[in-house]
Amino acid sequence: MKRILAAVSILFAAAPAFAQCSDADKKTLEAFDHTWGEATTRGDRAALQGIMADDFQGLGPAATQAKLAVIDAAVQTAERNRANPADAPRIVYDSYSIACTPNTATITHRNVVTVRVDGKDQTFNTRSVHVLEKRGGRWQVVANAGHGLDDQGVLAYMEREWNDAVLKHDASWVERNYAFDASDISSRTGGIMTKAQAVADARTDKTVFQSLDLSDLNVRIEGNTAVVTGVNHVVGRDAEGKPVNRRLRFTDVFIKRDGRWQVWATQGTTIP
Repeated sequence: MKRILAAVSILFAAAPAFAQCSDADKKTLEAFDHTWGEATTRGDRAALQGIMADDFQGLGPAATQAKLAVIDAAVQTAERNRANPADAPRIVYDSYSIACTPNTATITHRNVVTVRVDGKDQTFNTRSVHVLEKRGGRWQVVANAGHGLDDQGVLAYMEREWNDAVLKHDASWVERNYAFDASDISSRTGGIMTKAQAVADARTDKTVFQSLDLSDLNVRIEGNTAVVTGVNHVVGRDAEGKPVNRRLRFTDVFIKRDGRWQVWATQGTTIP
C-alpha cells in the first residue's frame, strides 16, 4: 500500500502562522459544530438562538440570510422531517480543518448527505465553512457558507479519509472503497495485492503511525476514470519499532461505478 511506508492546497490549507489552536481547542470547536448540527436537525430554536450571533450572516449562492431567517428555515425543515421520517436526509459531518486565535476561529468540514430516492439510498457531499467569534466568553457563529462538491472535491476528501483510515488500521475502509478488481502495489515489496490481500494487509500491519500528511495533490478526471497524484509524508514506527519518516509520491487511479468513486489502482514511490 502506498501509505504504509511513507495539505491539500485549496481544500485543506494549513493554518496561518498566527493561529494559536491547541488540540484541546480544536476538539472543543469540533464539538461545538456537532452541537450546532444536532440543534439544526432538531429545529431547536432556543439552542440556535444562542449558537448564532445576532449579526449572523448566512452566505448562500442566491442571497444572504440573517439569523432569524436561517433559524425559521431550520425549524420548518425539522418539522417536515418529523412528519416524513423516511424522507429525512441523514448527514455525517467529518474531515474537519480548524484554525483559531483566542477570540476567532474558522471551521471547514465535509458533509456526507444520504437521501432516499425511489427506494434506494443516494449519497452526495457538500462542504461547509464557518466563521466564529468568542463573545461574552463563549463561541458564536458569525458567518456560514457552503456548497456542493464536484468530483475533484469528492476525490480530494477521499484521499484525506484514506489517510485517516490508515492511521487507524481501518480495514473496513479498504473493503468499502476498493473496487472488486483493484490492484495495490506494495511500497514495501513491490508486489501487487488484490483487494482481499489489501484488506488483510490493512488489518494485520503492525506499523504505528504518528502522522500522515498530504501535499501536492492533483486530480485529473476523464469520464468515469480519475488519476490522483500527490505526496504523502509518513511518520511513525515500523513493525520492529524502528522510526519511519519518509515522503512517498503516489499515483491513485479511481473508477466511478454505481454512482461512487472506488479505488482501482494505487502505487507509491519513496522520494530520496
